[in-house]
Amino acid sequence: MNLDVGQITLIGITLFAAIVNGALGYGFSSLTVPVALIFYSNRILNPALVLVEVALNSYVLLVNRGSIRKIWKRVLPIACGLIPGVIAGSYALSMASPEWLKLITYLIVLPLILLQAAGVRRPIRSEHLIGVPFGVGVGVLYSTTTISGPPLALLFNNQGFVKGEFRAAIGLIRMVESTVTATAYYYLGVYTTASTGLLSSIIPSVVIGIPIGAYVISRMNAETFRRICMSFDAWVVGFGLSKVLIELGLFTSLRAYGVWLGVVLVDLFLLYGFFTKTSEIPTTTLAVELSEGSSELMPQKTPTVQDDLHV
Repeated sequence: MNLDVGQITLIGITLFAAIVNGALGYGFSSLTVPVALIFYSNRILNPALVLVEVALNSYVLLVNRGSIRKIWKRVLPIACGLIPGVIAGSYALSMASPEWLKLITYLIVLPLILLQAAGVRRPIRSEHLIGVPFGVGVGVLYSTTTISGPPLALLFNNQGFVKGEFRAAIGLIRMVESTVTATAYYYLGVYTTASTGLLSSIIPSVVIGIPIGAYVISRMNAETFRRICMSFDAWVVGFGLSKVLIELGLFTSLRAYGVWLGVVLVDLFLLYGFFTKTSEIPTTTLAVELSEGSSELMPQKTPTVQDDLHV
């Protein structure tokens, strides 16, 4: 079988994205789409990814099923908002210009990635009030781009979801959105031979990558792994944004790649701040009982708390 550059790239990026998903429980689309959009339009790429994500999200939800009863009431308003959002976004996908849709995808995803990289923490007190409108927005974003992880991660992490609850909430929301989107695509006639033909390049990568990711994450710091993947994502999105700005004739090549350079420099600054911060392990003084029975103060390292975010 003769593979072109686009197919080879798709195999490579979906393998990498599957490894990340296997390690962290999320990140497949947000890593795959920015790279794959360089070679394929949203109209061709999205239907294939949505079908794969139905299976991936089912797996994530199954693994974290023990936490569903703790979070389902909190995510129910978001799930309700997803349905009209997905319908609207699916219709927009079937009608929109491919190049302008790429531009919109990059412009939405890039700031969300950088906000996560900056470690933004702004808890929302009226969580139940923003659920439905937030779900509508996520539904539109997912059905037009297959990306919803960055806004979901910002919300759930800021609202204090612990690791199991975080993954269960992500899995439940993405299971709903991928299933509803796959159904909407069918009724709108979005599936084509070109889109379903991509499955033969994607599925083997997913099958191989998921167990590799589970193995890798058991042997390294999850937050460091996540932050490195986020930097890769930001750089790729910046490059894709520069390419589409040139294709649409909005920027000259020099100015467009200046945008990419700006994204790289911002991410390097944030990456430097992340590693500088994590290398500073604070010490606290704890009282411990010595063998003689006297109590003395000894310095102890304060354990770090792992941050579980999605790209």
